Amino acid sequence: MFAIPLAWLQLMRERIRLLVALAGIGFAVILMFVQLGFRDALFESAVRIHLAFEGDVFLVSPQSSSLIAMDSFSRRRLLQAQGVDGVASVTPIYMGFGLWKDPDKQGTRGIFVMGLDPAGQVFPKSMLPNLDPIKLQDVVLFDRDSRDEFGPVATLFARDGTVETELNSRRVKVGGIFALGASFGADGNLVTSDLNFQRIFKRDLSKVDVGLVRLKPGADLAQVLQAIRTEIAKPNQDVMVFSKEEFVAFERKYWQTSTAIGFIFNLGAGIGWVVGTVIVYQILYTDVADHLAEYATLKAMGYRNVYLLSIVFQEAVILSVLGFIPAFFLGIGVYRMTYKATALPIYMTQDRAVFVFVLTMVMCIVSGAIAVRKVQEADPADIF
Repeated sequence: MFAIPLAWLQLMRERIRLLVALAGIGFAVILMFVQLGFRDALFESAVRIHLAFEGDVFLVSPQSSSLIAMDSFSRRRLLQAQGVDGVASVTPIYMGFGLWKDPDKQGTRGIFVMGLDPAGQVFPKSMLPNLDPIKLQDVVLFDRDSRDEFGPVATLFARDGTVETELNSRRVKVGGIFALGASFGADGNLVTSDLNFQRIFKRDLSKVDVGLVRLKPGADLAQVLQAIRTEIAKPNQDVMVFSKEEFVAFERKYWQTSTAIGFIFNLGAGIGWVVGTVIVYQILYTDVADHLAEYATLKAMGYRNVYLLSIVFQEAVILSVLGFIPAFFLGIGVYRMTYKATALPIYMTQDRAVFVFVLTMVMCIVSGAIAVRKVQEADPADIF
């Protein structure tokens, strides 16, 4: 028969104090989950479009900083890229923010618009199975996963088969629905043809925002990249050439280093860890102080400091586990609630759960390491 650990008995002796400690630890854990979840959702949502692109090589202007802040370059560079060995096709993509009018409540909000050649293969068929509607004048496709502030467009389209509203004060018609999702930079998305994009934004189609290049089957990506960089980018110095992986990394780097958002979320998670450490320290210190006479008695009975210190560390581990479990499930609930409110890709992942659990364990052990100094002060002479 196993003996009940002394650390567990000490914690259970003051149940109100234990509940307060678990509430404090749970709060710190949830704060870390929320901050890290928002950070990861930021990075994941920022590259949704990049990952959806069906291209192998991408051309962008050196003045571009991210997909929501693209500068244009000459379409001539894209046509030059088409002549490189191994290139199968090139497609210009145009991007901009337009003012969308909610067809239901008539409010306006900025929405991200992508103009592309309907004959090109920019997105997978599973996402955009039919581009025929945007071949018609002033027809757009609406992202059903856009935020609710753009109106119940998907519902109205399913009911009526079409939705009419305004984009940049121009009358447009929704001719189809697709699913992509919002990001920190764009609350909603539209896809239309390059000609409709020109009509809506009064843009010169000779200036391209993103050039998408598809390679022939069996073509060597590294060789094609090198050829485009050597023959086109280096002599003209007005385009940057990326592989898809590099294009994704380019976007991630912008959000990680050029904005304060990533730093703020990491700082929030760090503050949560510090708050939890202080709470656990206060609980353990108070518990040790209340039982200092008992610790001194154990010393007088021959127990060494190592054993006494292990009791405090056991308490720290128990607190970390008991505090983490309910916070984990509450974190899942917070993620679901946030997803419904923002349409951002925030959800619990195994890696994040393990990482936060390790942080929680370290938080409690560090607190225990600070609190054990009080145990070492326990002197049998004080109680005799």
